[in-house]
Formats: sequence, C-alpha cells, structure tokens
Amino acid sequence: MRVLRHFPSCRSSVLLFIYGKVAVISADLRINDRIRVPQVRLIGYTGEQVGVVDIDTALNLADEVGLDLVEISPDANPPVCKVMDFGKYKYEIAQKAREARQNQTHIVVKEMRLGLKIEPHDYETKRNHIEKFLKGGDKVKVTVQFRGREQTRPEMGYRLLMKLAEELVEVAVVEFAPKKEGRSMTMVLGPTVKKATQKSAVKKAPVKKEEVPANKDSAAVPTATETETEVAQ
Repeated sequence: MRVLRHFPSCRSSVLLFIYGKVAVISADLRINDRIRVPQVRLIGYTGEQVGVVDIDTALNLADEVGLDLVEISPDANPPVCKVMDFGKYKYEIAQKAREARQNQTHIVVKEMRLGLKIEPHDYETKRNHIEKFLKGGDKVKVTVQFRGREQTRPEMGYRLLMKLAEELVEVAVVEFAPKKEGRSMTMVLGPTVKKATQKSAVKKAPVKKEEVPANKDSAAVPTATETETEVAQ
C-alpha cells in the first residue's frame, strides 16, 4: 500500500489505495514529493542513521525498498525524515488510539425515582436495582418526587434518601447530599469500587500448585520401583 504522489490540491490530506479503493485521510506529516526542502537528515527503514542527504537521494532510497519518505521532525535543521510504510504507520496510530479509548473508564449515571408513599416491596426492588448499578461501577441519581401537600414535608424525603444511603453503605458513598429542587429532592450515590479496579479483580489469579507436605517417615513409604520389584519376586 503506497501513498500516491503528485497531488498538489491535497494539502492537508493524502490519498491511499485501500483494497482497490481510494480513501482520503488527514495527515499533518509531509511525505514523499510533499517534502520541499533541499536536504534532510535521513533515517533508514531499519532505524539506521544514514545522515544528511539531498531530497532526491532520500526519495530514491525510499523507492528502492518500496516504502515512503516521511518527515517526522519538520522543525529540525535539516528536517528529519524516515523511510517507512506510511499506510502501516497510520494504521498503528489508529490502533493505539482505539486501544486507549477502550481502556478509558466510562462512568454512567443511572437515575432512580422514588415516592414518599412507596410500598415496601417496590422500595426493596428499586434498592436492589440501585445496588446492582453501584456494583457495576456506575453512579446513581436518586430522586424523591413530592406531590401536593408533600412539598411541605421535605424532611420525609430527606429521611427516605438517608435510609437508602445507610442500607447501601457497603457499596455506595454519598457524592451529592440530598438537596431539594422544586418538587423533588435529589441525592447522588457513587460506587465504593471503581470500574478499573473491578476489571482487574475479575482477572483470575494464578493457581498455585498444592505442595505435598514432607513426610518424616518417607523412608518407610515404598517407591513405585520397589513395589514393582516385590511383586515380581
């Protein structure tokens, strides 16, 4: 996969042949004929220091091995260029970026609504859901809705939320204390164990082989060879 040359209109992008199709990708690095300096400090495709050579010599060396000339340090004097497979280089950069995104911790804020007159069974069901979210590493925003005259009794909502926090103290911490906002009161619970820690804990620990305790009377225990000899006799 070689980068096409002689595309003066493509200043901020390069064209690649990928599986017979032309794809445009952004490129901040100058490559091949886009390098407009008379001399460069050249690094070979195996990493060896070639030294300062004129640009035509560098391009010819890249063509001889079927690779690209990439300007990796444009601010140097002279600029540093390296012979490499530019398509492979871009692919490796994309792979590293994808792996970095996968390793990022994504915290999701779930939401659960409660009522002051919630039935015990419904309360237990929602508490179990909240506990499940917290064990999964997510935060939970718990909201108590006040209806009608319930708005004059905010202390009841506060007690309900704090009761929930106390029952989940083993898996949750109160990150945002109960606060009344309009017709509702909100509390945010965070997990005591972060997602990254949970992932590492899931990995199986190496299984240790059980060591057989040394037998003081090992001399009295016949070996397999001795047993076979006795049977033969």
